[in-house]
Order: sequence, then C-alpha cells, then structure tokens
Amino acid sequence: MNKLSAISIGLLLVQSAYAENNTMLSAASQFNPSISLILDGNYYHDNKKGAAGEYLEEIAGISHTVHDAHAHGGHGLEQGFNLGESELVISAVIDPYFDGKLTLAIDGEGTTELEEAWLQTRMIPAGFKVKMGKFLSDIGYLNNQHPHTWDFADQNLAYSSLLGEHGLMDTGIQLTWLAPTPFYALFGLEALQGSNQECFGALVDEELAHETIDEANMLGSFSEHRAGPRINTVFAKFAPDLGTNHALQWGLSYAQAKQYQQLLDEDETAHSGDELALNGKQTLIGTDIVYKWDSAGQYGQGDFKVIAEYLKLKKDMLVVASGVGVDTDADSVLDEFPLAIASQVTGTQDAYSLQASYGIAPRWQIAVRHDATGNTNELNEAGNPVSFKDSSRNSIAVSFYASEFSRLRLQASQADLADETGKVEKVNQVFLQYTHSLGQHGAHKF
Repeated sequence: MNKLSAISIGLLLVQSAYAENNTMLSAASQFNPSISLILDGNYYHDNKKGAAGEYLEEIAGISHTVHDAHAHGGHGLEQGFNLGESELVISAVIDPYFDGKLTLAIDGEGTTELEEAWLQTRMIPAGFKVKMGKFLSDIGYLNNQHPHTWDFADQNLAYSSLLGEHGLMDTGIQLTWLAPTPFYALFGLEALQGSNQECFGALVDEELAHETIDEANMLGSFSEHRAGPRINTVFAKFAPDLGTNHALQWGLSYAQAKQYQQLLDEDETAHSGDELALNGKQTLIGTDIVYKWDSAGQYGQGDFKVIAEYLKLKKDMLVVASGVGVDTDADSVLDEFPLAIASQVTGTQDAYSLQASYGIAPRWQIAVRHDATGNTNELNEAGNPVSFKDSSRNSIAVSFYASEFSRLRLQASQADLADETGKVEKVNQVFLQYTHSLGQHGAHKF
C-alpha cells in the first residue's frame, strides 16, 4: 500500500509538472508576432550630377520655406549605388481585443526612425474601429502605403510637394466606421498631434528661427506652438460590388492644420534683414479613384491597375515677425519692410498623380505615371497676387517579380521643374532598384 501510494503521488507530481510546463509553453507562445525585414537599394543616375533631388525640393509652390539642411539632406541620391530605406516590421494579434504593429525605418547611414507604432481594436461592435499611436493617415489612396509597395521607385509629385516625401504620418487617434450598406462604405476621422511634419502642418523649429532672424533687430515675435492635436482629417471610401475580377474604389479626403508656420529668407542669408516669420492654418481637400482588373493569369500576367489622385491645398497666414533691413551705407534702419507685421498672406496650390500598371508576362509588370504640381499655384501677399509656373514629370518602370518576396525594377523619369523665378529645368533620372522582403509579410491593402 505504501508503495502504491508513493507511485500515485509520483504520478500526480509528474502530471502536475507536465501541466504547469504546458501552461508556461502556451503562455510563451501566445506572443508570436509576424516579423519581416524589407531591404531596398538602387543604382541611380541623373543629368544634374546627382543634384536632381535639390531641383525637386526647390520647385515653385506656396509652401516654400527655409530648409534645415540636416533634416532634409537625406532626400537626395548620389550618382551610383545607394542603400535605400530598410524597414523592420513587427505585428501581432495581441489578444481578442487588440492588434499591434511596429515599423522601424533604417536609412543608408544607419539612422533609425520610428514610422509606425500603433494599437487597433478588434471587438468594438457595429463596424467601428479605433487606432491609436503613430501611423500613416488614411487620407487619399497612396498615403498609407509604405515605399516598398509602390509601383515606382520614388514619391509622386503631388504628395512630395503638398505633404512631403513621407506623406502625412503622425501620432494621434483614428476612428473608422464600416457602414452596413450593400456596398463597401468606410468613414473615418483622425486627430493628429501635428509634430515633425515635412510640409502640411509643419512648424518652425525654434533653433532654426533663432539662427535665421536677428532677434536683436526683429519686429514682432515668433508664435508659440499651439497645444495638440493640431491636425484633423476626415475621409470616406466607397466601393461597389463588381464581381470577382473587377474592383473599384472612390475616396474623398479633407484635412485641416490648425497651426502652420513658415520662415522665409529671400536671399538665403541669415540676419540680413529680409527674413519673415508667418503663422496661420492650412486646409487640404482631395479625391482619388482606383480600378483593378484581376485577369487570373499566372503570376500577375494580364493584371491591370489605374490610380488617380487630386489634391488642393490652401493656406491663410499672417506675418508675425520680420527682420529689419539695414542700409549699410547710411547705417540706418529702412523706413519700410516689404511685408509689414499683420500682413495677410494666402495661397492656393493643386497637384495630381495618374498612374497605370499592367502585367505584360508572368512575373513582369510595366507601369507608367504622369504627375504634376502647380496647375493652380498662386500667392496673395498683402493684396499683391503672385503666380508660379507648374512642374510635371513622366515616368516608366519595368519590374520583375522573382517571387512574392523579391523584386527588381528599372525606372526612367523626365521632368520639367520650375523654380520660383520661373526658370524651368529638364531633369532626367534613371533608377535600377532592388526590393526584398525577409520573413513573414502580411497582405497589402487594396
């Protein structure tokens, strides 16, 4: 009996240890995220000795401002080989209530930037979802897509001129509602902090402002940064049911930056007296339409896609500070400054992008794009209208998809880029790009 009792106790202890070990293993395996690494690089050449990026940054527009060379220097490409932006993506179903995603971008110099870090609800009823953290806004169609999903090696002119190279990406909260309609109807709104924007809703860095305007001889004062959130967006997307092979989506977008600042320096010489600081707001409206045809051909052969986007930007600002021009011969302050304090500066600029892609053979795709900015490109400075020329570009890209995870692309672009003086430069660019995805990679959005 004692032996049987000892054996029974031993079996119970083994069973308990086994159950405890299984529980620990189960708990450890609950967090099993999808991890992927996107590798990107290119061989690049242009007809401006590698300065095409500078011409693109200086195209005429109502958002022209003082550039911080350190902050914006990474947008250019060297002639020859370049290491593009690599992305480390981690995503997972956290529990029955939340999804989570983290995206880190690493440039060719090893600088790491947090692109996305968000949570999204899973269990809210009636078609509602809430996303919180840092994320790509869902305005427009291409804005929420990462560069490795683009059909081209570079950002389109509409986005780069009005939103910035990275589009609208910020920290905040998003609420979406999938309506119970017989067709797809999604409505959403976002409240974003409005920090570190490249164009839309950009704020003047205080250190850069102090370096540019001589505060000892300054009229007016710099505007303080308002408390966030400073950017609000509203968007809607509609898609009728066209069957299994066709897909069509139409989108509408609206965004408002409650505070937008500009620092202007006409001669690009600090403390020379012609500097201006402006403070105001911006609004952006846009529409987009996407059509896709799935031919059911092997490896994308015969697939067809068309994307069209139109954006219109308006600003309404006041001059809040200015340098004081000095006549060095007479050593006296000028009586008048070109734009006085409290002068109103308004402007309107539009832009569009039209692109199409077609699967010419299994694993092979050809894409063409026409994008332009500034068909409407007007400023009104204290009642004095100023108009700028438009800029446009045509691109063609041929891509080979060795697999779902590997792509090689050859792209050529020809652009007519106008600066604020009205001078138009012809800029030609050639990219030979590779993009590879390592590890698990989720399906791309529509």
